[in-house]
Amino acid sequence: MNKKLAIALIAAATSLAAFHSAQAADEILHFTTMVGVDGGFVKYRIRGVQGDELPWEVASAIGSLTSDGHLLISIKGLVFPDKPSVPAKLRGINDEPEFRALVSCLSDEGKGNGNHDKVVTVNIPTVGFPATRSGDATIDTQVTLPHYCVAPVIFILSGSEDHWFAVSGAEIGED
Repeated sequence: MNKKLAIALIAAATSLAAFHSAQAADEILHFTTMVGVDGGFVKYRIRGVQGDELPWEVASAIGSLTSDGHLLISIKGLVFPDKPSVPAKLRGINDEPEFRALVSCLSDEGKGNGNHDKVVTVNIPTVGFPATRSGDATIDTQVTLPHYCVAPVIFILSGSEDHWFAVSGAEIGED
C-alpha cells in the first residue's frame, strides 16, 4: 500500500469515528399525545406517582427522550376540564405557575443476571418550568437515566406537589 493511500484510509477512518461520536444520542421515546388525569385515574398511582385529586385535560403534547437523557416536551392546554367535579373557578385554567416532568423507567440497575426480583422503578423528576394560565409549557432539560431505561413513561407533574396531571399515552375514542 502506498503512503498516500494509507494516509487517506486513516483520515477516512478518523472522520468516520468523529462523525459517529458527534451524532445525536438515540431517541428512545417519542410521543405526540398525552392523557390528562381523568376518570379512574384521578388519585390513581402509576409507577408510584399519584394522579391529581381533580381531573385535567391536554389539548396537545409532543415530546422526546434520548439515550443521553435529553428530555424535550411541548405541552399546550393542560388545564382543568369543564366538568361538574371541578370547581367552577378552576374550569378551563391551569392554577400552577410551573410544571415539572418525571421520567419513569424500569431498570435492573445494571445487575443483568436475569433475576426479575431486581427490576425496580426508577423515577427521575425535573426542576420546574414556567407554565401559563392556559396550560402551555416547554420542558427542555437533561436527566440522568439509569443504566437500563426500559418502558419509559413520561409524566407532567405539578410544580409544587408530586401529583401527575398528564402522562404519555393516548385516549382512544370518546367518553
